[in-house]
Amino acid sequence: MHLLRAWPLVHEAVVDPTTEPFVKANGEAAYGYYLKQPEMNGLMLKAMSGVSVPFMKAILDGYDGFEGVKKLVDVGGSAGDCLRMILEKHPSVREGINFDLPYVVAKAPNIPGVTHVGGDMFKSIPQGDAIFMKWILTTWTDEECKLIMENCYKALPVGGKLIACEPVLPNESDDSHRTRALLEGDIFVMTIYRAKGKHRTEQQFRQLGLFAGFPGFRSLYIDHFYTVLEFQK
Repeated sequence: MHLLRAWPLVHEAVVDPTTEPFVKANGEAAYGYYLKQPEMNGLMLKAMSGVSVPFMKAILDGYDGFEGVKKLVDVGGSAGDCLRMILEKHPSVREGINFDLPYVVAKAPNIPGVTHVGGDMFKSIPQGDAIFMKWILTTWTDEECKLIMENCYKALPVGGKLIACEPVLPNESDDSHRTRALLEGDIFVMTIYRAKGKHRTEQQFRQLGLFAGFPGFRSLYIDHFYTVLEFQK
């Protein structure tokens, strides 16, 4: 219902990038709004968990970059579902750090091999051999993404990597199911985050990585929505 109130205002964000449809419809930003409503916040966290599982299955089936990683940090990991699935698939990952806002990890369940750590990714990120994130960069501006990725770079050893699973726009639009899904997702991001968040092309992500200091890069198409972007230090 709260999101539906914002949909009719999406055009205003197109005309004026400073307009945030969700705020205009509900009085404040989405995260703060749901945080004040425990029932809705619980539903939101469950929805995020429900979406994570099928996408993570596809990622684990198609991506081999977790091999050789001993300590993995999941930035914005919520309840830790992604880490749980990664550790089950890759027992060589001996330690998982589920990093999210303090109020989020406070409700996270106990998971063998996973430590829940509260903090702020704009200030610092726990150290690990590799850092994983899913649908994080899409929700922030270029400058905010650079700061997040710089903090990831600082937390990684030489040879470490940032593994980001994000929607990646094609260079040219077409009428394929994938492109339609990505563009619809982009409108959703605009509804919730205004110009703060946006879908990007592979080259735009590559440039963000270079700015943050990552010299190496590869990408792997996973499904109609996600691409794995690997930034190597």
